[in-house]
Amino acid sequence: MKRGDHQRKIRPKVVYDILLKESDEHRPLSTNEIIEKLSERGISAERKTLYEDIKLLNAYGYEVLSERGRANYYYVVDRTFDTAELRILTDAVEAARFVTEKKTKVLKDKLRELAGVTGAETLGAEHLKFDVVKLRNENIFYNVDTLDECISAGKKCSFLYFDHDFEGKRMYRRNMRSYTVTPVALLFEDDNYYLLAVSEHPGITAYRVDRMDRVAATDEDAETPAGGIDIGEYRKQVFSMYGGPSEDVVLECDESYINVIVDKFGFELNMLKLASDNVRIKVKVQLSPTFFGWLATAGGKVKLIKPHSAVMAYREHLTKCMP
Repeated sequence: MKRGDHQRKIRPKVVYDILLKESDEHRPLSTNEIIEKLSERGISAERKTLYEDIKLLNAYGYEVLSERGRANYYYVVDRTFDTAELRILTDAVEAARFVTEKKTKVLKDKLRELAGVTGAETLGAEHLKFDVVKLRNENIFYNVDTLDECISAGKKCSFLYFDHDFEGKRMYRRNMRSYTVTPVALLFEDDNYYLLAVSEHPGITAYRVDRMDRVAATDEDAETPAGGIDIGEYRKQVFSMYGGPSEDVVLECDESYINVIVDKFGFELNMLKLASDNVRIKVKVQLSPTFFGWLATAGGKVKLIKPHSAVMAYREHLTKCMP
């Protein structure tokens, strides 16, 4: 294909891309400005060919509006997201601790490109400040992509798993021997991505995706979780993704703490109002140090009533916390 033929075919797309990123109803671009920006991309155009390109774009549903005067001006209004929606997405990226500083900048720049020139200026003015400690694993997006593919293909995955030492260096578990697990689902909880997986441990194990390294698909077929898994129920039972034995427990709280209970366990709760105006709730939880820690942060507003074995385990946990 000759260079001129190639340019003629690609030029309408480039024209629309320029208008999408650099124009809006407040900042339309003139014919000469568009021709100049095409030239900067190595594409030649004349007034007549530009008019034909814009006519072609409109014919195929890519709406380009125009203002006529001494010169013709063009702009794009119809966008996938409006500025308010892009603001929410931009703030979400900024607030997400699993998105590294480098990736945060890349994603925010991409979102601003969708807003048009005026919207991009608005998004660039950051009115909210997020005091977020960003994670450092730049491979987290590749990890998520690989894990998602394994889940879809029904294959096991392998990875190295690490913690951090006091200097922030990686300390690999199991002497750098790989974990091989059946990935079941990806879950976002407490500002982190987790992989829920079937491993050599009983039940479901949660792994922090940002602490995975060398994530790869294997040729082994995935194992079906025994009894299946209800992600919604699992999420209600665990605290900060630390698992433990599942237990039906009875909690008692005063009415001021009901909102916290509902936020954690949902609205479909087995509640009983007592004569003291307190409320008793029966829920299934996984007994773990993080569950006991959650109870302790309530400052006595939530009490663990039953079963006796769980109450004794909680008392033992509190005793260990004392000097």
